[in-house]
Amino acid sequence: MKIRRAVIAFAALALFAGISVASAQDKSIVISSTTSTQDSGLFGHILPLFKAKTGIDVKVVSQGTGQALDTGRRGDADVVFVHAKSAEEKFLSEGFGVKRYPVMYNDFVLIGPNGDPASIKGSKDIVAALKTIKDKGAPFISRGDRSGTHIAEINLWKVAGIDIEKDKGPWYKSIGQGMGAALNTASASNAYVLADRGTWLSFKNRGDLVISVEGDNRLFNQYGVMLVNPAKHPNVKKEMGQALIDWLVSPEGQKAIADYKIGGQQLFFPNANAPGA
Repeated sequence: MKIRRAVIAFAALALFAGISVASAQDKSIVISSTTSTQDSGLFGHILPLFKAKTGIDVKVVSQGTGQALDTGRRGDADVVFVHAKSAEEKFLSEGFGVKRYPVMYNDFVLIGPNGDPASIKGSKDIVAALKTIKDKGAPFISRGDRSGTHIAEINLWKVAGIDIEKDKGPWYKSIGQGMGAALNTASASNAYVLADRGTWLSFKNRGDLVISVEGDNRLFNQYGVMLVNPAKHPNVKKEMGQALIDWLVSPEGQKAIADYKIGGQQLFFPNANAPGA
């Protein structure tokens, strides 16, 4: 009898220990996000701070915004953190997200060769610059990957009155890859490319590339974060996912974002409380 009780007690203890280990191992979530938040080094700066506060480990799936939202649609992430408001609102309207929270912004910049074959360097008018690039047939690299940057680029061509799918020629090359690859391709081919400022500032292989156009209000780049809807995907770790979101929009999280700099330059500007962001 005593032996039996000992066996039962040991089994219960082992079960409890197993649950404890599993719980400890489970203290992690997946965030599906853009290449810019990863490639710029922002996540490398802020996520260790979040883990130190909460003990929650955040695993990053870095993709273009369209792919990141698709990852959320499949339930393969707990949180999505992207930068294409119209696509984010569609994600919510389809019931895949719970609520969108604005987090931060930076801006897009048009990068180009220092030789400036389109003669647009120094302009603050992105639409006029794109028209000139097309008219002169100056080489242009597009990410072509449904990312937030690609969506912004397509919208800017539309504002310029250009249907890029119809009007593109040999000068326009769509590579279907991320921001780093697009910048590398532009560097190798002396081409223009639209980039988010954060990735540009952290990009090391600049070659002959410089900022050609910046400062146009139409280059504003807003980021938002959403919890994947647990009603659609019960596997979503909603408490830990919401904890990350709450931290990102808290004064502590917003300060962590503002504190991230490269060469003294701030890459992202927190605006969690900005109306309409």
